[in-house]
Amino acid sequence: MGMVKTVGLVLHPQRDSKEAIDTIVEWARTRDVTVLGLPDEVGRIDCSAVRVDAATLAERADLLVSLGGDGTMLRTMRLASGRSTPVLGVNLGKLGFLAEIDVAELPPALSAIDNHHFTVEPRMAVRAALPGDQTVTAFNDIALVRIPGDRLSAVAISVAGDPFVRYASDAVIVATSTGSTAYNFSAGGPLVSPLVEGFLVVPAAAHSSFNRALVLSADEVVTLELLPASGQLAIEVDGSVAGRLSPGDHLTVSAMRAAGRVVRLGTTSFYERARRKLRVSGSAEVD
Repeated sequence: MGMVKTVGLVLHPQRDSKEAIDTIVEWARTRDVTVLGLPDEVGRIDCSAVRVDAATLAERADLLVSLGGDGTMLRTMRLASGRSTPVLGVNLGKLGFLAEIDVAELPPALSAIDNHHFTVEPRMAVRAALPGDQTVTAFNDIALVRIPGDRLSAVAISVAGDPFVRYASDAVIVATSTGSTAYNFSAGGPLVSPLVEGFLVVPAAAHSSFNRALVLSADEVVTLELLPASGQLAIEVDGSVAGRLSPGDHLTVSAMRAAGRVVRLGTTSFYERARRKLRVSGSAEVD
């Protein structure tokens, strides 16, 4: 008996996903599988997907399919955060790190998953409680970012309650291993295998004598406190602004092990995707 009885769809807000949706709906029709989608997303396309809210989608789906790029994949993973639901990433644009297949590969990929011929790659997330008791979860990063026209970020870093370093910088990024290829990479941080259970604290454009990244265990908790010299900072969660902090405020960030489950079919590896997307080649002296 197949494992997939209900497929949930999450769509990129602009990219054309009709071909992919038609393929999924046809595959589902021949197997008596229900297809669910969010009303404002599948409503843009003439299809037979059942419209449900986000909570119902996450609760009922045996498989979530992300149609878009890495941003859509991150949103799908946040939707399913803490659940055992596997997430299949389907690439509709530029090569991403999280998507596993292209649209043309959908039918055999869905059949392989239905027949249990796949593996799951657990992905860690980071979470923090914002002022006002809002809790946020990020699979790439939570960043405290200087607001243009305001002063630099001045942030004191404490690990497990022990003060360690004060960064003066444009931003301070708390990144998962998944997010090591995102903002962390552009700030000069290390690439980290997505299988590593740990997270990074990285200053961007640091004005400090100590400008190195910290690599922390998933068992540790990091606190970021805005010092009196800091400007007001935006809180970015996977690239979207979730709030602001002022001098004197603090943010405590902890890890969530295996918060997401990414489908892998063995067609590509993290290192192959990283080499292609980041154009890793090495030194001309060894060629």
